[in-house]
Amino acid sequence: MIARLLAVIAAALVLAAPAAAAACTQPRTSLSFLEGQVMCPTCHTTLDMSNSPAARQIEGFIRVKIAKCWTAQRIETALVKNYGKAILAAPPDSGFDILAWWLPIAGVLGGAFILAFGVWRWSRGREGDEPPDAAGPRLDDETERRLDELLAGLD
Repeated sequence: MIARLLAVIAAALVLAAPAAAAACTQPRTSLSFLEGQVMCPTCHTTLDMSNSPAARQIEGFIRVKIAKCWTAQRIETALVKNYGKAILAAPPDSGFDILAWWLPIAGVLGGAFILAFGVWRWSRGREGDEPPDAAGPRLDDETERRLDELLAGLD
């Protein structure tokens, strides 16, 4: 009876050791999350949109690192070290790279401001002009009399 109990305890320890080693102490990331964060170096789309061999190789690398309990930040850092900053779908949000986010926004806003200012100036320039008189310039009395006689002759 004691031998059976010791055998069960030994079996439990043998089976529990790999499970305990596989347990991550940090929150795990997922491949589906990182596929949207990492670019394929050959087709320049995110990994979830790419079927290239390079994308499949990077996904394999990510799977191995997730199995080893690496965090998303650590995996991204390793990929940047191997492939450069272009491997990330979004540029870092600090330093000089932040211009990649703000420069296009500033350009669109600046263009909208210039367009609005131009429309405003164009509309103000037209307000000062007097509309032409609907009746046109007045004719002198002699020309008006002759015009009336010609029109009366047409009746």
